[in-house]
Amino acid sequence: MAQASALLRKLKPQIVFSKGGFVSVPVVMAAKMAGIPVVSHESDVTPGLANKLALPFASHIFTVFKETLKYVPSEKSTCTGSVIRPALFSGNRESGLTACGFTNGKPTIMIMGGSLGSKFINDAVRDNIEELLTTYNIIHLCGKGNVEQSFERYAGYKQFDYVTTELPNLLYASDYIISRAGSNSIFEFLALEKPMLLIPLSAAQSRGDQILNARLFKSQKLALVLEEEAVNKQSFMDAVHELRAKEPELKAAMQEAEKPKLPDDMMALILQYAKK
Repeated sequence: MAQASALLRKLKPQIVFSKGGFVSVPVVMAAKMAGIPVVSHESDVTPGLANKLALPFASHIFTVFKETLKYVPSEKSTCTGSVIRPALFSGNRESGLTACGFTNGKPTIMIMGGSLGSKFINDAVRDNIEELLTTYNIIHLCGKGNVEQSFERYAGYKQFDYVTTELPNLLYASDYIISRAGSNSIFEFLALEKPMLLIPLSAAQSRGDQILNARLFKSQKLALVLEEEAVNKQSFMDAVHELRAKEPELKAAMQEAEKPKLPDDMMALILQYAKK
């Protein structure tokens, strides 16, 4: 905390904004001791450990989910909804399809298992690749080091280990999304009104935040959910079929959902707590 205090004395900020993570805790504590307002932001349904520790030191807490308000002090918390990067809306469908070499007019599924990929998801995709390609094009973000060269022979199947600036175009090119259930990602899919099948990280691999995120989206009819422990060749294909069948229902719910905020909107909310 001594380093955090020294840095704050040097920078003299009017406010500290914390998104959580273990490195945020000493900064938040040091800011409180220095009389600098602290605003925290919680992206998941239940607060993570860092944000739990930061709660007593925060002037205000913003949440993405209304349900999170049950876990934070009501007198200093507000649900703002998600914050979406403006670049997300700059995607171009034709550019995305061209980057993948898709020209057959089939609907496209983007499948993503996180930056490191997911063996469960990757295996389910590749075990079903021939059946999937009879109906769909597949964009597969399979994780660093997980590209399988032997699958390059399949027309309509494009693998990436990961993408950065290309992501908006690929999202616009996609008609359906199959993904993990991180808060930021699922709200981006919601903003673009992409029917989604969520396969959250299991409780054995996480604190369970993705499971809660996915179940909440399912309860609001914004997504379908397939638990990781239930993923196999047949269950995966059954879920894909259900995703297409329920597309109208999912899109109707997305159109009624609260729209996300842009960063400038969120900045204005944060700065109202800054030291004058």
